[in-house]
Amino acid sequence: MAFGVRREELKQWKQRVRNGEVAFLTHYWLDDRFPDAKTVTKAGCADRKKLIKWGAQYGLKEAWIDEHGDLPHFDLIGDYQRRILQAEQQYEQLERFGLTQQKKQ
Repeated sequence: MAFGVRREELKQWKQRVRNGEVAFLTHYWLDDRFPDAKTVTKAGCADRKKLIKWGAQYGLKEAWIDEHGDLPHFDLIGDYQRRILQAEQQYEQLERFGLTQQKKQ
């Protein structure tokens, strides 16, 4: 279940993805398969080859792409999410969703 994203943000993300940009959208998320994850970032790009190449630099596998209509994307959670958002300078999303602190184990 997704929540914490404004309709306009979702609309802008979809448009950027469809335009062939690698675009990011973070939101709160609950999924029983990932009980420790409270947020997810969708990193999407309609240009699938570009998305594959972009993901490879972060160790993301092509098989992990979620084929959601014309909005193919990676779902980033946990360390991948934090590390990639930092590398991509998505500071607003890191701050807004409390992802700036490393989790203690």
